[in-house]
Amino acid sequence: MPWPFRWVLGALLLGFSGALAVWAFEFGKDIAGLDRNAQQELVELRREVQILRTDLSEAQLVANTSDSLLITERAAQEQLMVQIRQLQADNELLRSDLGFFERLIPGSGSDALSIRGLQAERLSDTQLKWQVLMIQAAKNAPEFKGTLEVTLSGKLAGKPWSVKQAPGPQPVLIKGYLRLEGVVDVPAQAVVENVTAKILQGNSVRSMQSFNL
Repeated sequence: MPWPFRWVLGALLLGFSGALAVWAFEFGKDIAGLDRNAQQELVELRREVQILRTDLSEAQLVANTSDSLLITERAAQEQLMVQIRQLQADNELLRSDLGFFERLIPGSGSDALSIRGLQAERLSDTQLKWQVLMIQAAKNAPEFKGTLEVTLSGKLAGKPWSVKQAPGPQPVLIKGYLRLEGVVDVPAQAVVENVTAKILQGNSVRSMQSFNL
């Protein structure tokens, strides 16, 4: 036979032999049950993968929910702290107002005009704040026109020292009561020991009160 036909015949024989070998291999696996086990294991693996994916999604959902709750709790806590600080400030203001109105109650004595509440505090090394309440104890008292003079005294460099509010006595018009406050500049080295407030009418002192620091 010519060589081309021999090559074709050889190729056909090789192909038939290969097909026969593959069939024998597959038939052997089927007899041994290898394919059935592999398919069953594949199904089990796919089911386990699906379960793991479900568990992962649930874990991520729980983690996201926990983060949201934590953020909400922190925001609520910060808001609560702000409200607490505001309530403390309101409480201090109410206590101050209560003390103020308590000092408005007429006291015993014959003076129709008096200083009931003089307070002072050091704001810084160079500033002192004072507050004074002036009232007319008598009912239906006429309005009072005069001046208020505030004097600070103490020691500076070991020597007696004093200073008055600038630029001078402050005009006042009292109708029942009047509350005033101010800030006085003082030397940083000055030791303020006493604050004195005077209500003047001309050169006459109508009322005076001192406050020791």
